[in-house]
Amino acid sequence: MTNDPETSESEYDRPSKSQVKREMHALLDLGKQLVDLSPERLKQLPLSEKLLESIRLAQRINSREGRRRQIHYVGKLMRDADADAIRHQLDVWENGSREEAAAMHQLEAQRDLLLKDDQALTELLTEYPQADVQHLRALIRAGRKEQETNNNLQPGQAPKRKHYRALYQELKTLQQTNS
Repeated sequence: MTNDPETSESEYDRPSKSQVKREMHALLDLGKQLVDLSPERLKQLPLSEKLLESIRLAQRINSREGRRRQIHYVGKLMRDADADAIRHQLDVWENGSREEAAAMHQLEAQRDLLLKDDQALTELLTEYPQADVQHLRALIRAGRKEQETNNNLQPGQAPKRKHYRALYQELKTLQQTNS
């Protein structure tokens, strides 16, 4: 065996058999997820026509062994698909996008601030001058009253959230019209 650095580097320029096998199993698992999706969701993914037809066929097969074989075929076809884009879209559907979650948390914090502090409404109106001031004040008053009622509830009584949610929806609408 030679210790030539060029030959030792070229021996390992490909992924190992184990790594290839792991990648194939990951594509097979992704294919299984695709078979479980609804036709509307499948249409939204970047899938080739052949792959889409194979997934639809797998969805129609009732026998266990036939379905398993078809899913393996879908996994094989996944080698040519854009797996990263598909995984990203599945993640967005499953968990929601991080941007949406961050925007939602920001709106919730803004709503809570409006219910606590009168100065927050003034700041909101400078940011959104087109906002309906009377409607916002009415929602804030109703939300504060609702919050006070909820603080005095007996154990076992469900809190009211109607105005709390309405204020959130109004803030969401304001943000969407400003975007």
